[in-house]
Amino acid sequence: MWGSRTDRGDDTVTCISCGEDVPRRNAREYDKYGNRWERTGKEFEFLCKPCYRAECHQPRDELESLLCEIDGAEMTQEEFLETYDRLVEERYGTSEQS
Repeated sequence: MWGSRTDRGDDTVTCISCGEDVPRRNAREYDKYGNRWERTGKEFEFLCKPCYRAECHQPRDELESLLCEIDGAEMTQEEFLETYDRLVEERYGTSEQS
């Protein structure tokens, strides 16, 4: 049978949003692929409860792959945003077209 959800020990995790270290029991799993129920072979990241509540819970189909494709490590923020805007417009059209 499944173990108790409260039996997670006293592990500490770091919130990927605010950087705070919080007890695992006070955090929520974050799956960058959008499907935390498919657990095989995954390592999860975590959000503290306040950051989890502030997060948008709308579907994000293709967002992660688009961001990985851009990989802004060598770009300024302005270059990253311009690239993101251009790619979204190329793939999905302008917001006026939607």
